Amino acid sequence: MMNTVTKTHQIDYTILNDIQTQGIRLEGKQNLSIREGGAGPTDHKAVSIFNSTLMIPVLSLSAKESPFTVTEPTKFGYASLKKDGETITTIRFIGEPNFYKEKSSDGIPLWKIARLHSKDVLATTVLQNCIRYKEKETSCQFCAIGESLKNNTTIAYKKPYHLAEVAKIAVEKDGITQFVMTTGTPASDDRGAKILFESVVAVKKEVNIPIQVQCEPPSDFSWFVKLKEAGANSIGMHLEAVTDRVRNKIMSGKAQVSLAFYFKAFKSAVEVFGRGNVSTYILAGLGDTPKEILEISKKLIAIGVYPFVVPFVPVRNTPLANTPSPTKEFMHQILDPLGKELAIAGMLSSNLESGCAKCGACSTLSAFEKKYAL
Repeated sequence: MMNTVTKTHQIDYTILNDIQTQGIRLEGKQNLSIREGGAGPTDHKAVSIFNSTLMIPVLSLSAKESPFTVTEPTKFGYASLKKDGETITTIRFIGEPNFYKEKSSDGIPLWKIARLHSKDVLATTVLQNCIRYKEKETSCQFCAIGESLKNNTTIAYKKPYHLAEVAKIAVEKDGITQFVMTTGTPASDDRGAKILFESVVAVKKEVNIPIQVQCEPPSDFSWFVKLKEAGANSIGMHLEAVTDRVRNKIMSGKAQVSLAFYFKAFKSAVEVFGRGNVSTYILAGLGDTPKEILEISKKLIAIGVYPFVVPFVPVRNTPLANTPSPTKEFMHQILDPLGKELAIAGMLSSNLESGCAKCGACSTLSAFEKKYAL
């Protein structure tokens, strides 16, 4: 029994990290629907493995060279996971939800309005445009927000009633447990907060579901109160990179919003949403060192912000498309000590109300939390 427990823990903290950073190759003719391009975890598939559900890269450069492969899945989504040709375990691909078959009141397929992330999270990009995206000098080099529009797999603006309709149907037909709303940044001082406010109000009138909103820090911090009062349970304001060196190189437009201003916004938002229900997405592998990521993560935890660190996965048709993903060793250097810091602070992803960190599928950070929270 002791050997089994030890092996299980080893799987949780090492194999899962390896699989997510390296991706998986699909053997044979795979009939899997994969969203290509766009914001969020694109070119991925949701996979249940060892009691966890993760978003695993399947179309990235690293996935094409990964030692992990999967056999063609059964009609129920089950497949054999192999490493270097040796079978490790059985996994299950999460199938398409029932709400994908439905349309909005004005005839738009609901899968163009919102997508299933992981196994039970509804996610959308409310405004599928960004003031920084079209100009090479200002765009975030990892971003593919315009790709799904180009591929006609979404619509440019999801109106409040669209989001209310998809949320109601997704909860009823698929048991969705939370809704994550992000947005491209418009040319206004609220930086998308107004659009998110209108969206949350509409959804909460139809269904009582936990909601996380995500945008750049608004110029007026009173938007945090408005979003909370509208029904948002948490907010994400994403740094992506944590040093000016990398921010100026990779995301020069967004870098104009300083780290100092982000921290002012973080502190203000924590006063409204509470510890842990303010989070930031950090992409490990853009150029920041593990030490730099850990240093700023400790500062974030100290003020009540959850640093959700995920491995950078290059997306096709972006300037960083051919940039290698971080190695499993690189991620382990960050996630293991960070999981310990979060456990010590009592800021566990399982205790959050909503959001990417609550879902946890884009990182194995929660597995490292559990290691130290036991």
